Amino acid sequence: MIFSLSNTDFGQLRAFVAVAEALNYTRAAEGLGITNSALSRTVRLLEESVGVRLISRTTRRVALTTAGDQLLQRVRPAIAELESAMGQARRYSERAVDVVRIHTVAVGAELLVRPILRSFSDTYPEVVLDVTLGDEPIDMAAADYDLSIRAAEGGEREMVTIRLGGEFRQIAVAAPDYIARYGTPGSPHDLLAHRCLAWRLPGQDRPARWEFCENGRWFNIVVDGPMIANSRELAVQAAIDGLGIAYAIEKSVSGHLNEGRLVRILEPWSTPASGFYLCYPVDRPMTPTLRVLIDAICSSGASSTDARI
Repeated sequence: MIFSLSNTDFGQLRAFVAVAEALNYTRAAEGLGITNSALSRTVRLLEESVGVRLISRTTRRVALTTAGDQLLQRVRPAIAELESAMGQARRYSERAVDVVRIHTVAVGAELLVRPILRSFSDTYPEVVLDVTLGDEPIDMAAADYDLSIRAAEGGEREMVTIRLGGEFRQIAVAAPDYIARYGTPGSPHDLLAHRCLAWRLPGQDRPARWEFCENGRWFNIVVDGPMIANSRELAVQAAIDGLGIAYAIEKSVSGHLNEGRLVRILEPWSTPASGFYLCYPVDRPMTPTLRVLIDAICSSGASSTDARI
């Protein structure tokens, strides 16, 4: 790897180590990608700085002085470690530009990420979006994600949080066939007597509780039924097939509602909640590509806002 040398301690020491290892100014200069005269000047500046001769140079040979040999033994491991650290930083920078790792709740991927994929890829064909879907909480720093899209505001320290779009509403839905066979629950508490299609967060033993609101007061219902899945999408598909009642974000099932495959139930108890959030660590390098992607997702969130989200 070629380093640009300057009158810094690191540059001078790097030049000294190159000469000390090669015992030849010409070969050392070629390895560093600089001229012979520039290398000689840099080593001379180091010798002036430490106040002692480090390299003995004649027309026939280059050799280390005793002080130079002792300095080489001490600084060579440090220089190697610094070069390794700089190389790792460069590799991370390249990865951050070319690959962006996103963790998102499944419905966030559908509503916020999918709409921008085509235009973003057309504009930045060299960038790979590595998208992981999951509703479970994550430690972004430990998992090395660049962005996270959540249905609740993150509580971690040193995290930038941007609200995406407006509120969204979770509703109970069922197929017309199910309603014809089992009737419509009159209140959320009537769900206890119905066939509900429960879902649970990954890593959780118990299904998520369904949330409803009455007179400004939120309450939860523990549902029961013929299926428990860790995927809302599977529960929705089962509801379309008439297996039972599902609980979903309204926007994510709007197509099924418009086509009549599902119908809304318990609407008076379905109150909008806060929207999605885009999160990323404060110390994450903000590359131009990452900045554009964040802006695109934020625009997608704004355009997805409507009266029913």
